[in-house]
Amino acid sequence: MAAKLDYHWHLRKVMANRGMFSTTDLIPPLAERGISLSSSQVYRLVVERPERLSLKILMALLDILDCTMDDLIEPIAVVGAVKKPKKAAAGGTASDAEGLGGLRPKRARIRGVDRS
Repeated sequence: MAAKLDYHWHLRKVMANRGMFSTTDLIPPLAERGISLSSSQVYRLVVERPERLSLKILMALLDILDCTMDDLIEPIAVVGAVKKPKKAAAGGTASDAEGLGGLRPKRARIRGVDRS
């Protein structure tokens, strides 16, 4: 089975090492390289881990911060993803009840109304 791959995004740390402590510090250097991003887009780029990133933006960041891709992106292998056990249909099992600490309600039984 192939290992699941993930990554850590270190843009904020690299910026801090270069004396750039505000996310808006990136807007003018990006604009000089023909990339116009709003302040909220730059904030998300710095603070959050990007799922999709333009190669032009990546190359501009590497140029602005004078760093390598290894400085910005650290690949990591995810250690065995935990799978949730499949639940039994309708009534569940004894192990389900134990997992809830015995707080599972009893199943209601509906009986016909006695009309005498």
